Amino acid sequence: YLASQEVMDAITGFHIHRGCLAAVHRGDPLDAGTLIAAARSPDECLVVLEDTANHDNVGAVFRSAAAFGVGAVLLTTRSCDPLYRKAVRVSMGGVLRVPFAFIDSAADAARALRAAGITAIALTPALDAFDIADAPRAHRVALFIGAEGPGLTPATIDACDLRVRVPTTDLVDSLNLSVAAGIA
Repeated sequence: YLASQEVMDAITGFHIHRGCLAAVHRGDPLDAGTLIAAARSPDECLVVLEDTANHDNVGAVFRSAAAFGVGAVLLTTRSCDPLYRKAVRVSMGGVLRVPFAFIDSAADAARALRAAGITAIALTPALDAFDIADAPRAHRVALFIGAEGPGLTPATIDACDLRVRVPTTDLVDSLNLSVAAGIA
């Protein structure tokens, strides 16, 4: 279908500068347990987002996940919907390529991942965490990333195998979560 700029702007509620819209059917939700069980390759990497409510950050994490071959993303139910238009746009379609599932608890997910032989790594700006360059190496990993501001909950950090930080200068106290995810 073709539509004028005015019609597209009216449909979406904002200016569409690329001139393209899509309407899709949302498939059945994936099961987190199934995605964890499928994480079998020796260099598997999963990402777990805890209470990440910013669509830009979720989209950027999915873009990096697609770029670096992440097997799946798990999101707590308090995280925003990765299929929201802004997250899809920021991800450059990454949310359509990387499987994802919602989970009730990141701490419970850490325990399930550990039981499956996957090392659970909490990303944190805490100074007593391993510097990412010095952290023990693991082949099958899940990176746990918390929301801007509060970060990961103490229960989730405690449920993980390792706490790792991306070091920064004293000029900033932490990195944007999507930047830290891309680096890790």
